[in-house]
Amino acid sequence: MASDGRVERITSTIRVIPDFPKPGILFQDITTLLLDPQAFRDTTDLFVERYKDKGITVVAGVEARGFIFGPPIALAIGAKFVPIRKPKKLPGEVISEEYSLEYGTDKIEMHVGAVQPNDRALIVDDLIATGGTLCAAAKLIERVGAEVVECACVIELPELKGRDKLGNRPVFVLVKAEESG
Repeated sequence: MASDGRVERITSTIRVIPDFPKPGILFQDITTLLLDPQAFRDTTDLFVERYKDKGITVVAGVEARGFIFGPPIALAIGAKFVPIRKPKKLPGEVISEEYSLEYGTDKIEMHVGAVQPNDRALIVDDLIATGGTLCAAAKLIERVGAEVVECACVIELPELKGRDKLGNRPVFVLVKAEESG
């Protein structure tokens, strides 16, 4: 990782909000990072530097904050951007993947044909917690015959062991959040 101060700058701009959205949660708020143009640029630049020569053909952004970081990365590395959305948000034919939540299940969707067999995909989101959403996104992409090169997140909550759910799929993060306990 770059030792030029960029990660420290990014880390310093992430606001931690206790007890949001419920008691006991330390919410990692990236909206304050977005208010700092240099930290936002640093975030994008670090990802671009990592992926520019890896033959990535598609950047898949997970709703909603993956839509913030994914498009500038895709543009900079010459890849297409594919939104991975919550149910009933995409107008065309979709494929979907269900995943487990703490209580119940949820689902994400992707347009049929947006990702092709032999595409090399980067999945982008702001944060990896339990890994459920990223794992479901990876399964969607792999189901159509594409390769998930890596999952990239700005923040990781290591105590929730989200990497474990992703199996052998590589994960790259810029900031590891402090433990809440």
